[in-house]
This record gives sequence, structure tokens and C-alpha cells, in this order.
Amino acid sequence: MKSGFLEKLVARLDRVEHGEVQQIVTRLIREKGFLEKVFEALQEGVIILDPQGVIGFVNHAASRFFGLDREQAAGERLSSQVRGLDWETLGKPGRTISRDLEVFYPENRFLNFYLAPINDEDNTSVALGYVMLVRDLTRTRAEAAKTLESERMNALTLLAAGVAHEIGNPLNSLDIHLQLLGRKLRKLRTANRKPLEEHLATARLEIQRLDTILKQFLHAVRPTVPRRERQDIHTLLHETLRLLEPELESRKISVTLDLAASLPPAALDPGQFQQVFYNLIRNAYQALHGEDGRITVHTRMNDYEYVISIEDNGTGISPEHMGAIFEPYLTTKSSGSGLGLLIVRRIVREHGGEIAIESEANHGTRVTIHLPREERTVRLLGAPEPVIEL
Repeated sequence: MKSGFLEKLVARLDRVEHGEVQQIVTRLIREKGFLEKVFEALQEGVIILDPQGVIGFVNHAASRFFGLDREQAAGERLSSQVRGLDWETLGKPGRTISRDLEVFYPENRFLNFYLAPINDEDNTSVALGYVMLVRDLTRTRAEAAKTLESERMNALTLLAAGVAHEIGNPLNSLDIHLQLLGRKLRKLRTANRKPLEEHLATARLEIQRLDTILKQFLHAVRPTVPRRERQDIHTLLHETLRLLEPELESRKISVTLDLAASLPPAALDPGQFQQVFYNLIRNAYQALHGEDGRITVHTRMNDYEYVISIEDNGTGISPEHMGAIFEPYLTTKSSGSGLGLLIVRRIVREHGGEIAIESEANHGTRVTIHLPREERTVRLLGAPEPVIEL
């Protein structure tokens, strides 16, 4: 149906003959019924929302995924029907979002939803509404837990093994030479030795970190058990920024830290999560151009999870790339491998967490990590709370 048809119809209703009205109504019913049949035939869930996040339509698949009563859900806010989805953070004009989540109600499922704005023909910044597509990844994840997902993943394993071998030998050589330098430094005067020893210690730490990254890269597609210990998330962030400080300064990129006043230690693998922060911050500054590049790091927590977000004002991710951002080898960078986000998601999932990405082309990207406060493998999204009408 052409855009503006209903507006034109309303404007000339008083001049429409009775027989023509019947034909128009029949046409509307036929086209509405056809679209509903198309949506119902899809295995993916479809939810149509207005700009305020109020549900206008839910197909059978979406109601089955979230345990929704379709008649009762219509006209209600999404956040009241699906707990854990906060519309204040989801429904931002012009932004598309891809996010994984695990639900236990009405069945244990691994889902991925893609939320995109519906713009009018003038492509204004005000969305007419939103379409939410929900995919069930339960079977895919179950199969991936037993096998190496596909030949593509096998190729990735071979690549990782080759890289680890080719880089591992030079790293060992560097470590030996740094030890020799350390012995010679001890023969210098204390005043001259101290600044050089600091640089030497940093170089050794970097070699150790590279060795750890190589091992994790080798196991990028294989499940691993995190070696958890109580660790301060803010300390890991500061250590990561210190390692990246020279490159950030050379690019004249400002980093703003908006950290929670008090954040208790989290049970996590510090080496793995330092790699997560390193990859995400590096991705952020590589997306920046010009002299006004900014990166903002937020941390907060609630009763059940830590929330860490890294946001930039860079080039953003186009809607056509959002649906495949975790695919290996897929990258928009000329020198990128397309493996960073794949490894980040694997580490976050192995800690029982979730990763959400929201972006707008030419306006920046925000990556948010939801990490459970307790050692557990899933995040529970319970049944929707009943709506009490006054």
C-alpha cells in the first residue's frame, strides 16, 4: 500500500460512495491479513513497536519465545512484558541494536534480537516506530558446544596455531634479551638505573601479555574454563588504559571515565578480561577520526550484575553490518582480522555474561557488557510482571 494512502482516504471520506468504501475496507483487510500471514509464517520472532516502546504487533514465534499473551501484550510497553529489556536504553532514535540474551521463561533459550528504527521516506531522525526481530540460537549453541561450528572455525584454529608458532619464537627471543639487559642495568648507578628498569618492566609485562593473548587466540573457538579470582574491575581498566596510553596520546584521543563510586571485586579471569577491555578500547579508538575523538567508559552495578560500557563518537556501524559483527574475518578495517569481537563475546559468555552493541552510522558505537555478580552461567529473565490498572 502506497505511503499516504490512509491520509488521502480520510481527507475524502465524505465524497466516497458506499460501494467504493466497501471495496477500500475489503482491500485494507486483505492486505493486513496477508502481512500477518507472512509474519506468522516466519520462524523468527517479530515485534512491532511505536516510538515509546509500546507493542503494536507480536507474531506467534515472538510470543512463544518470551511467553507472551498476544492479546494482552498489544498496547503494553515492551519493558513491562519482557523483563530485563529497558526501553530507555534500547529505543534511541536512529540506532540499531544487536544483543544476545538467555531466557528461562517459558523455556530455557538462547536468543538474539535485532532492533531497528522504522523511518519515513524523508529519513528524518524521528523514528515512526521500531521492528524487533528475534532469532532462536539454542540449537546452534548446543551444536557449537560439541563441535567446532564449521569448516570456517576449523580454518580459524589452523590460523591461530600458525600465528602462535610464528610469533611465539620471536617473543621467547625478546624475553631472553630483556633478561640480559636487566643484568647489565644492575651494574649501573641507581639514579640512572631506575627509569630504565621501569621501561624494562613494562616491556616484560607486554611480552607476558602477548604470550597470554596468543594462547587465547589459539583457543578462540574452543570453550575454556576461566580461572576466576576476585578482581577489581576498575584496576583492570586502569591497567589496560596505561598500556594503551602512548597510542591514545599520539592520536590525541581523550578518554573519560565515568566509574561507579564503589564497585565490589568481581569473580573473573583477570587476564581474559584485560584482553576484553584491550580489544574493545582499541576498536573504539580505531573508529575515531579527526581531533575531537572521544572514548567514554562507564561502570555501574545493580543487585544482580555489573554493567561496563565503552562508547566512542566514531564512524559507527552500518545497519547492514550489525547483523554479522561477530562473524570471523568480517571487518571494515583494512588491517583488521575480524576476530576481536568474536574473542570478546566468547570470554564474556564463558563468564555467564551478555554483550550488547548499539551503533549509529557516523555517530559512534557503544558496547555494553552485562556480567553477573555471582558465579553462574546464565542470567535469569523471569515471567513478565502483571500490569495493574488503576
